[in-house]
Amino acid sequence: MPSLPNVVPGALDVPTVEKLRESNTPSHPPRSLILYGSLRPQSFSRKLALEAQRLLEHLGAETRLFDPHELPMLDSVPASHPKVQELRQASLWSEGHVWVSPERHGTLTAVFKNQIDWLPLEEGSVRPTQGRTLAVMQVCGGSQSFNVVNALRVLGRWMRMVTIPNQSSVAKAWQEFDDEGRMKPSAFYDRVVDVMEELVKFTLLVRGRSDYLVERYSERKGAVEAAALAAAAGVIEAVSNEEESA
Repeated sequence: MPSLPNVVPGALDVPTVEKLRESNTPSHPPRSLILYGSLRPQSFSRKLALEAQRLLEHLGAETRLFDPHELPMLDSVPASHPKVQELRQASLWSEGHVWVSPERHGTLTAVFKNQIDWLPLEEGSVRPTQGRTLAVMQVCGGSQSFNVVNALRVLGRWMRMVTIPNQSSVAKAWQEFDDEGRMKPSAFYDRVVDVMEELVKFTLLVRGRSDYLVERYSERKGAVEAAALAAAAGVIEAVSNEEESA
């Protein structure tokens, strides 16, 4: 490979359409975990999360809505705490996430961030969020803002997730829900429908292929180098054994 002297040839994959066609597509409905970021009794992020759940189930998805009540602050208890395990198991079960947070002081809430902080990037050989799809939404107490959805996108990238292009920001959320907690007809509601529809499409597209999509040259290079070192160590050990026998 004269034009790429710093690349390890055995570790470099050339993507093809055929490789993308090769998948172990599950037969079950797409699985979505929904997280929201408020503990208030009249939480508008929870109301929006429930609206998202209804739409996803209508679109054929299985859903789990995680309740952040009683989830301890990060590192205040061992990871074996039942609420932490509930969250982590739901993430492992999922193929896509929906994240909904209010805006507090220009960014997402501590309640929401605490849930993400409890999800490790790696746990043994498992990466609980890598390759999963993600939809982000926010509710605003006043005029429309995109601070939270932008922050959630940064988090999603850090968690190695496939964040869909569409998003939703609901302005003056207190005006957008009726007394039964249902979202009123509006352009805001239409956008929520758009986001959930797109999430299901991307989840169906990505799942079964996520391992290939997130596979990295740097990791394959490390494996190639480790194998070469192991082989070299084996040769040295064999020569040493032969010399001792002689």
